[in-house]
Amino acid sequence: MALPVDDGTFSMQTFTKLIDLRAHLRDLRRQGKTIAMVATMGNLHDGHLELIHKASTLADIVIATIFVNPLQFGTGEDLEKYPKTLNEDKQQLQAAGCHLLFAPTDKEVYPHGRDNQTIVEVPATSNLYCGTSRPGHFQGVATVVCKLYSMIQPDTAVFGEKDYQQLHIIRQMTQDLSIDVNVVGSPTKRNADGLALSSRNGYLTADERQRATALYAVLQSTAKSLQHENADFPQLCEQAQLTLEDAGFKRDYFVIANANTLMLAQPGDKQLVVLAAAYIGAARLIDNKVVNL
Repeated sequence: MALPVDDGTFSMQTFTKLIDLRAHLRDLRRQGKTIAMVATMGNLHDGHLELIHKASTLADIVIATIFVNPLQFGTGEDLEKYPKTLNEDKQQLQAAGCHLLFAPTDKEVYPHGRDNQTIVEVPATSNLYCGTSRPGHFQGVATVVCKLYSMIQPDTAVFGEKDYQQLHIIRQMTQDLSIDVNVVGSPTKRNADGLALSSRNGYLTADERQRATALYAVLQSTAKSLQHENADFPQLCEQAQLTLEDAGFKRDYFVIANANTLMLAQPGDKQLVVLAAAYIGAARLIDNKVVNL
């Protein structure tokens, strides 16, 4: 389906109440419309808009959600200072041709309070890597995505591939719970210098922004070593960490994993993913590189 042209005639509808959204979606389904969902926390950039464009090729109606989910923030993380730019986000979504926006309050999503909310957890992979650095993070992600599935009942859901672990967990949850949603990954949108687009890039100073390009460069060099049959995974990861530290990063993790299971890669694995997270200034950046041998 072609995206609507933002000529002043196309108007995106915004909902904050679930009861109103469901009534509207029922009408659309009676008309035979298919629905694709793009879940965000707002503070949108071109990477988010790429998800909207991708979703528009997969369904008749694209619905974006903006909800800063408190369950996926840990103690001391940036929940309170996470940028909230709803008016600007609406303008960007409208220009991108998004049909519907669901921007619920915390109370609307968790009517009985966060402490009394049923939690969805994908075992094993939720406690690896980002799950080690951010305990409870992926339980919060799985819970809110499962709730959004229930609220919207989309045919398709589009997620970015920048957070490879998150996408893997969402896919497993969707499959394990027999949820009838087609989960689609969209390639990472990057700046010309390779830095993956992220809302947290806004925390970087000019100097940090320049040095942050080292993250993707190290991922690429590690991938090249793997393609040249260097199977000393621990040595490759330690060298990558040292290179990032030289660029001004503080290490979190850098691992080579099996792309299908997310377990640490073993010699003989052919489908790999290099996963990395590191701190620079006030920002924690994540990225990845898939390697098929």
